[in-house]
Amino acid sequence: MEEKLAVSMLAALAQGMRLRVFRALVGAGPLGMTPGNLSATLGVPASTLSFHLKELMHAGLVSQQRDGRSLIYRPAIEQMNALLAYLSDHCCQGEPCSPVEPSTCINC
Repeated sequence: MEEKLAVSMLAALAQGMRLRVFRALVGAGPLGMTPGNLSATLGVPASTLSFHLKELMHAGLVSQQRDGRSLIYRPAIEQMNALLAYLSDHCCQGEPCSPVEPSTCINC
């Protein structure tokens, strides 16, 4: 993944409502959600939701598909996983990560 794309995705998710929208779509999985369902679930007006969905789509985190008269929004799971892989690519200098044991030193 290019750094520019990762920054764009992270910037899109760095806003509270967009993060809530994305998490709701991830929860719905590949079935996705209609704007009406998203609006009702999140308690957000349709016009506000539309703005945030557009930003998530621009960042490549959400896709849109027309189903008759309805629009279905779905999370771009592959893109999300690519972002997570990019963020953790150099984790622990290539060694398997393990939890850090809490210090037993009282004065540390």
